Amino acid sequence: MAETSPVVFFDACVLYPAALRSLLMYMAMDGLFQPRWSNAVHEEWMRALLGTRPDITRQQAERIRDLMNEHASNYLVSGFEHRIGKLWLPDRADRHVLAAAIHCRANLIITFNLKHFPVSAIRRFGIRPSSPDNFISDLVGAAPDLVCRAARRHRQSLKSPPLDVEIYLQRLEACRISNTVKALRNLSANL
Repeated sequence: MAETSPVVFFDACVLYPAALRSLLMYMAMDGLFQPRWSNAVHEEWMRALLGTRPDITRQQAERIRDLMNEHASNYLVSGFEHRIGKLWLPDRADRHVLAAAIHCRANLIITFNLKHFPVSAIRRFGIRPSSPDNFISDLVGAAPDLVCRAARRHRQSLKSPPLDVEIYLQRLEACRISNTVKALRNLSANL
């Protein structure tokens, strides 16, 4: 992985949709960024998944978590808990995300809940908030070949059933990343 790739801390809401989580993992494995998360973040997205998908067991969710940790070794952030009480955010429940992001020297916090991470509260730590859509769209602009390769590998890994490019893009669009999908549609011959 390139040393210059940004360190990115993921909020649980970004890791909850399977299609988005998997695309991000493929992009990370291709060195587009260095992902970070914590056990608290894992617990949040797994709790949300289990609450909305009764067909998925706790063991299945834990397997996904374990695979993420295995494929992105050294990306599990710990030892940040002492920072939580010193931080202010509009939603106190999100302070653990900021604390972990500070601890691992993240450049970005990727979240759908941008108002929970106002620039005024996190800028002093050298961290910027970004939506997943803006984050991935920026990567498409900066490294279209690498993003397309990651998306292609992700799409080809889906075998039950296999997805053609358009269905794949529709599944991504359901993850609220419409600008990304628009950019990828323009590059669909590479997917």
